[in-house]
Amino acid sequence: MTLHELVRPDSVLCNVEARSKKHALEILSELLAHGSDDLRQPDIFAAVAERERLGCTALGRAVAAPHARIADAPFPIGAMLKLSTPVDFDTPDDEPVDLIFGMIVPEDVDDQAIEDFRGLTEMLSQRGTQARLRKARSSRELYEALMAEDRPRAEGGLAAGGGA
Repeated sequence: MTLHELVRPDSVLCNVEARSKKHALEILSELLAHGSDDLRQPDIFAAVAERERLGCTALGRAVAAPHARIADAPFPIGAMLKLSTPVDFDTPDDEPVDLIFGMIVPEDVDDQAIEDFRGLTEMLSQRGTQARLRKARSSRELYEALMAEDRPRAEGGLAAGGGA
C-alpha cells in the first residue's frame, strides 16, 4: 500500500489549532472518519485514545503516529495534522508534538499492512522528512510534501524514505 492509497487530500490539515493531545486526537479522528462511510468519529476517537493509553505513539522529535484497529474499518485509512503550536503528547522525550500521522486499520489486518505501517513510521522518523513536512504552510503543501515521501517497495508497500 502506498501513501497515495492511504491518505486523501482532504485528510491532511496544516496549521491546526489544538488545545491538547485529546483535542488533537479528536480532530485526527474526524479526518479519519471521512475516509469511509462505515466509520464514526466517536468510535475512531475511542479506539485511538485507548491505544494511546496503552503507550504513547510518539516517534520522537515532535512526531506522533496514533493508530488503532477498528472492526468496521473496510481498509487502512490515514490522515495527517501539522499543528500550529505543539501540544504535550506525554512523550518519552518530553518534547511537544507538532506532526501527527494517524492510521486506522481493520481488526483482521494482514502482515503486509503492519509492515506498511512500520515503513511509514520509519519514514516519518527521518529528519529530512520531518523538515519537509514542517516547511508546509498550507494543507495542500503538507499533502504534497507527504506524497513526495511515498516510496513504494517492489511488493507495493510503504518504505522508509526522505533521508536523514
